[in-house]
Formats: sequence, C-alpha cells, structure tokens
Amino acid sequence: MKQIRSEPMAGRTVLVTGGTGGIGRATAMSLATMGAHLAITGRDRERTQGAAREISAAGDGQVDIFVADLSSQTEVRRLVDEVLQTCPRIDVLVNNVGGYWNTRHITPDGFEHTFALNHLAPFLLTNLLLDRLTQSAPARVVTVSSNAHTTGKIDFDDLQGEQSYTGSRAYSQSKLANLLFTYELARRLQSNDVTANALHPGVVNTSFGAEDPGSLQRLIIPFSRPFLKTPEQGAATSIHLASSPDLEQATGHYFANSKPKRSSKRSYDEATAARLWQVSTDLVGLIATA
Repeated sequence: MKQIRSEPMAGRTVLVTGGTGGIGRATAMSLATMGAHLAITGRDRERTQGAAREISAAGDGQVDIFVADLSSQTEVRRLVDEVLQTCPRIDVLVNNVGGYWNTRHITPDGFEHTFALNHLAPFLLTNLLLDRLTQSAPARVVTVSSNAHTTGKIDFDDLQGEQSYTGSRAYSQSKLANLLFTYELARRLQSNDVTANALHPGVVNTSFGAEDPGSLQRLIIPFSRPFLKTPEQGAATSIHLASSPDLEQATGHYFANSKPKRSSKRSYDEATAARLWQVSTDLVGLIATA
C-alpha cells in the first residue's frame, strides 16, 4: 500500500537565507519534506546548486537559488529584485544567515561586517520584501537570533565598533538587534496579517565562526563538538516557527526549543527599538515610514 505523505506546507513558498549549510540547509530540507516550495540564498553558486539538489530530492520540486553576499547592500537589493521576479508569493521568510568574526572587518559599504550581515541585511531584506509578504498573507518572518543577545547592548555611539571592538561584543549586539527589530516589526505589522518572531537555535555543531575564530573558540570547540546540537536539532525551532498551524497568529515572540521564552530586559525597550529602526533605515537608505 502506497504511503500517503503529509504535506502541511503544500502550496507555500519559503525563502531561507544562508540555506547552503548548517541550520539553514536543515531548515530548508525539513520544510521541503512538508511540501513547501523552497528558495535559498548562498554566497557560492556551486555550493548553492549542490544544496538545492539535496533539498529538491528531499521534497518534490524545484528549488529556486539566489547567489548573493548579504553583507553587501547592493547585493541584497539585487537579490530582492531576483526574488520578486522569480517568486510570485512568499509565505515565509527565514532570516537565517549570520556570522561571527573575531577581528573587525569592513564591508564594501563601509560598515562593520558583523553588524552589516547579522542585522542590516535582514532589516533591509525584510523591508524590501514586505509588500510581497503582505500580498501572500497570512505570512511569517522568522529571524534566527541567539541567547548571546542577553549580554548585548546597543551602543548608538559606536554601532560599528570603531572605538572599541571585540568579536563577542559585536555578535551579542547584533543578536540583540535581531530581537529589537523583530519586536518592532511585529508592532508595525499588527494589521497586516504578517507575523514576526525570533529564536535561539541552541549551540549547534556547524562551521559557524570558522572564517575568523577567536582563541577561545579554537580551544574549546574541538572538545565540545560531541555535546553540541546537530544542525537538524538546531533547525527544529526555525521549522516550528515557519510551519506550526498553532502559531498562525503568534507574533512578537522569542522562542527556544520550540517554546516561547522571555528574552532580555533590554530587548523589550521600545524606545531603543524605535531608535534602532530609524538609524537602520538611514544606514540602508530606506524611506522612513511611520
């Protein structure tokens, strides 16, 4: 007797940034098995095509691929143009891409790399895709943050780490920015039937931070790998937020282990969120809206 597949995401299009490896690819693979049409982004075309073949094999259809370095605002805007031409609808946007750099790097736009990739990229991408998400509503925006946000602080006098930089401080600030952005987005979308939630994936065994690791990372990671989550385990909360019918109306929340959780006190500061939104709007060259 032929087994009938359950496809709770059939007919839905999901865009996963950083879908070529780690948590992003595991997220895309699982959503494909649920019947979703997947679109993924990656920096390297060959690697992105390889991931797409695996994701396609897990599901039943073609996977749309987009090659872009999201730390560049020019490439984010080009990506958006390509996505809008290719995807008639976007039911779920998973802002998954992110990174850690122990030393300070500057993007082609002149921004500190961690802040640019981890915060400005999802901020710009989401805003430029909001009309398509709204047209596809009910739709969802899922942003991968981190428990590292608890030690983060938004330093408006030194957002780019020009005066003082450590990899951990820049990363924690960017992950707090993810939450402030998510909560502010949820407030702004209350009447749009588009939800916005964020999550902590757990500590996962991936190549995260491998391009420029800190000395502590180099020392600890080899010994801790057996105790870390697999990418599939790390993707579980992203998958839950993207697909659970129970969360259709849930918005403005932070999740860990697929359950809502209180984030840090600073993450709920609405004045800081509004200011960060305005500063980010100016930095990426968007037209401010109320």
